Amino acid sequence: MDTTEQRAWATINLQALKKNLGLVKSQCPESRIVPVIKANAYGHGMVPVARALAATNSRVAGFAVATLDEALELAALELGVPVILLSGFRNDAELSEILARGIEPVVHSLWQVTSLQRHFDGDFFAGCLKLWIKHNSGMNRLGMSSGTCLEAFPALHRFPDTELVLMSHLACADDLESSTAKAVTHKQLAEFSGLRQRLMQFTNAAVDCSFAASAGILSWPDTHYQYVRPGIMLYGGSPMAHATGDELGLQPVMTLKARLLAINEVKAGGTIGYGARHVCKQTTLVGVVGIGYGDGYPRAAVDGTPVLVHSDGRTHRTSLIGRVSMDMITVDLTPIANAQVGDEVTLWGEGLSADEVARNADTISYELFCQVTNRVRREYR
Repeated sequence: MDTTEQRAWATINLQALKKNLGLVKSQCPESRIVPVIKANAYGHGMVPVARALAATNSRVAGFAVATLDEALELAALELGVPVILLSGFRNDAELSEILARGIEPVVHSLWQVTSLQRHFDGDFFAGCLKLWIKHNSGMNRLGMSSGTCLEAFPALHRFPDTELVLMSHLACADDLESSTAKAVTHKQLAEFSGLRQRLMQFTNAAVDCSFAASAGILSWPDTHYQYVRPGIMLYGGSPMAHATGDELGLQPVMTLKARLLAINEVKAGGTIGYGARHVCKQTTLVGVVGIGYGDGYPRAAVDGTPVLVHSDGRTHRTSLIGRVSMDMITVDLTPIANAQVGDEVTLWGEGLSADEVARNADTISYELFCQVTNRVRREYR
């Protein structure tokens, strides 16, 4: 369907995706790259994103996803790139399926180590396998303590065809201004580094590691190690608390657009939308745009949230007025005298950072991207 016939659509710029991958390479020239394409590639489309990244001449060492369904769908594409299951397996049946499909699981609990030992000792599995051993360095979600890792690593290291990678995840790497956040990061770095040193003494060899996600890639070079796991930065969103993707040199991959459905004049004192949240201080030209929270535009967006209206060959920056509804938003067209029904409106993307929009909705660009619904058609270029 041509975009002229659509009320709302998202253009996915795969060239921008590749350029963001290039920035990862420049930041981590010695590391191999594991793009994180979980949650439908952060709402951008897992299959086309995986194909585009796999086709680049880059050090793509694997694709990371969060659920078994995602892993199985990705493995079925046979792109020649390993699939890493960040949540690991939940039971022996899932482990058997993972091993059969060549999927690389994250091992985050000691019971999983026991399960793997049973499979290996019982000759249920033959062949090479990479296991990602998850260390809880302070995030306190998935992962094993340093002491438990010192049990798990040797238990799996004895299997000759098994490659082990020690991994962890930073909790506060996005915040470079808070002394508390920086202290947490330094503590995690020390914990992880100490564990790695003890494991190298046991193996009498180097231990490959993965610590950095997007914020670590951009701001904490000591976390780069052998593998990095870029996520939000691939899609042009900022992983940092006090900078937008544009300010970090990232290119927006998703541009979300809709069209003006109607233009109304509302007199001074008139109110707009549910709850009469916005009261017009003067006669106001109000544009009704065909997108709402049913499409993924955030209901929490406040008056003043920026939008771009493309009218009469020019791009005009204006703002949201009135509460977001399921299928529509309302914007101030008073400064845009030549606006017409059918004009395009950019909600975020090229020319308007999703990070800026997210701040006006008290959220992050990750959530904006992931919440774009199937009512919004993706156009890939």
